[in-house]
Amino acid sequence: MPRIIVDADACPRNVLAACTRAAAAFGFELWTVANFHHHITSERHIVVGGDSQETDIKIANLTRPGDVVVTQDWGLAALILGKQAYAISPTGREYRPETIDFLLEEREVKARIRRSGGRTKGPKVRNARQDAAFARTLGALLAQITSESETPYY
Repeated sequence: MPRIIVDADACPRNVLAACTRAAAAFGFELWTVANFHHHITSERHIVVGGDSQETDIKIANLTRPGDVVVTQDWGLAALILGKQAYAISPTGREYRPETIDFLLEEREVKARIRRSGGRTKGPKVRNARQDAAFARTLGALLAQITSESETPYY
């Protein structure tokens, strides 16, 4: 059974609610993973320790080809794409193999700026348009995956 795996460490509640609805509508299992500092209500929730990257490592190890992972971490998204799975951000951006290298390069440039004492912009305040964009993108992706699995192979 295909799964939606949510990086719940930094997942907005509206995104988690949209994932719950979409999983039920398309017949996907919903898994959430977060460190012990977060209190997540989910049927299939995995709690990990508080070490840096522990949640990401658990998600990467759980992911199978065809799964959908919801994360805002571009590094984790790159790992997921390498496992022949899908990755989507909480803002509705579908990560793609042809654009992930650019995002990782951008992440490195921003990290270099911060390490040298500079400042970079943080995320914008979440709004209803982002919630709607996420729900649309997730629904379209799940519909695509579902239709591909129903297509007979000759």
